[in-house]
Amino acid sequence: MKPVRKYPYLRSEFFKDLNFNDIYNEHHRRVYNFCLNYLQSLEDAEEVTQDVFVRVHLKIDTFNNQSQLSTWIYRICVNCCIDFVKAKKRKKRFGFLTSLFYDDSNEIKHHIGDFNHPGVVLEQKEAVAALFLKIEGLPANQKTALLLSKIEQKSQKEIAEIMAVSEKAVESLLFRAKDNLQKKMKQSE
Repeated sequence: MKPVRKYPYLRSEFFKDLNFNDIYNEHHRRVYNFCLNYLQSLEDAEEVTQDVFVRVHLKIDTFNNQSQLSTWIYRICVNCCIDFVKAKKRKKRFGFLTSLFYDDSNEIKHHIGDFNHPGVVLEQKEAVAALFLKIEGLPANQKTALLLSKIEQKSQKEIAEIMAVSEKAVESLLFRAKDNLQKKMKQSE
C-alpha cells in the first residue's frame, strides 16, 4: 500500500507550496477514465471531469488528510457522476412530458452504433456496448462499486474509503452487482 501523500497546500504551515496544476496533472487522466466508464459519453465525461476539478479547487481546504488525496478526489468524482446522471434523468422526464403535448417523438437512449468508447476494439463494440448498457441499469451504488473494482482496479478497502461505507458493504455491493448483471445477461439471451 502506498503511503499517504502529504500535500503542502492544506491547512497547516507544513502544507504550503504545491500548486493546483500539480494536482490536476497527477489525477486528471484517472478521473476522466472513471467518468468515461461511468457515463459512457466522451462529452459528458469531459464535462464532469471539469466539474470534479472545479469542486476540488473550491473545497481543497476541507480535505482533512485522513485518507489519500486520490481517495478524496475519487469521492468527489463519484458524487459528480451520480449528480450528473440524476440531472440528466430529470431533463429526460421533462422532455418526455413535453413530448406528450407536442408532436416530437421519444428518442432511444442508446444506439449500439453510437457507442464510442476508445478502449474497445471494433469487433467487440457490440458486446461491450450491451454490457455497459446493462451496467448502466444497475443501482448507482452497485454500478460505482463495480466500476471502481473492475475498471479502476481498486481494492475493496479503497472502494470502501471512496464510497464512505464498510468493506463488508462493498463486498455485498459487488456481489449484488455481479448477480444483477448475470440476471440481466440471462434475460437478454
